[in-house]
Amino acid sequence: MGGEALEIFEVGPCEDAYTMGYLIGQRFSSKIKSRLARDHILQDQLLPFAQTPESQPLIKSLNENHRSKFPRYWDELVGIAEGSGVPVLKIMLINFRKEILPFLSKTMMMIHEIDTPDDCSDVLVASDSMAIVAHNEDANVALVGHTYLIKGTLRNGLSFIAYTYAGELPSCAFGLNSHGLAFTLNSVPPLESEIVAGGIGRNFISRDLLEAKSIDDALCRIESAKVSVGHSYNLIETRTRRIINVETASKNRVSVYVVGETPFFHANMYLHLQVNQVHDENSLTRQKKATTLPKDSKEDVLSLLGDTDEPIYPIYMTGPTLYTLCTAVIDLDEQTLSILEGNPKTGEISHIFSMPSEDFKMPLQMLKV
Repeated sequence: MGGEALEIFEVGPCEDAYTMGYLIGQRFSSKIKSRLARDHILQDQLLPFAQTPESQPLIKSLNENHRSKFPRYWDELVGIAEGSGVPVLKIMLINFRKEILPFLSKTMMMIHEIDTPDDCSDVLVASDSMAIVAHNEDANVALVGHTYLIKGTLRNGLSFIAYTYAGELPSCAFGLNSHGLAFTLNSVPPLESEIVAGGIGRNFISRDLLEAKSIDDALCRIESAKVSVGHSYNLIETRTRRIINVETASKNRVSVYVVGETPFFHANMYLHLQVNQVHDENSLTRQKKATTLPKDSKEDVLSLLGDTDEPIYPIYMTGPTLYTLCTAVIDLDEQTLSILEGNPKTGEISHIFSMPSEDFKMPLQMLKV
């Protein structure tokens, strides 16, 4: 499946968060509108649910809690909506998809298609010979052509790079800031009984990570958020070669795994936090396959993330439902974030950024790993 080149938009410093959001929304208005029009979960489930009386307490709670805890990011979200010419409700719904869908009626869920998991795969290793995090960003095929990079600069001088889904806050995927803090994300599937209505949404937490000053600050930001749905965070500190995996769940449950010389593969199920979770055959198949593949070099890791041997649930996805949008490689020894489009086995880089750096240098087009 082809697609246009991944675009990067430089924005800021702006007068306020609303203005930054407005400029992003204005720049990518057509992508945002196109993404929303093709989003069957939004059109067939979230919007109809939002018109029902039973949805109002949940929507009100999400609105009030996020305005209170993250007022700047809420203003940014409103700016994205108004800049793109899209109702704020629609932008809110796609940003809180995972926090709302568990509370739809069983009848509505049965009538329409079930939400596709955000099935990402990561390999993390911090040994004497290499320290890298390599991440496949997987999503529904409807997201192909509906992502972009934001290079944001804040008034305090902080800058960040964020791979962003059209209409969502930067970033529900992966990002890097000028403090040398980077992250990638993996969804995890807690059972409905493990989810708290109206808790803090994952997109707001990852937006907050873009402003973290260190790995410890990032962990503090994660731990202080009273989340609705669990998530898995891969945190990387470029200055110290530290890499950790953080799994979270509602009711302030957090588990930290320190990555060392043994390569660590994370798909989309909890690995070390004890949480009742959905049995995800896709994730289990990728996890099992990863154990059989070598991970002794960067080339091995990219080959693993490009593996297509499994006929139903391959690690590298090409449809018909799920698609690997890109692969991000964070190399702590080279001090680079590289974005590869296409199968990572081929090593085709579309963008490369220096880290830590205030300007990240300019992307270099179509290099070889």
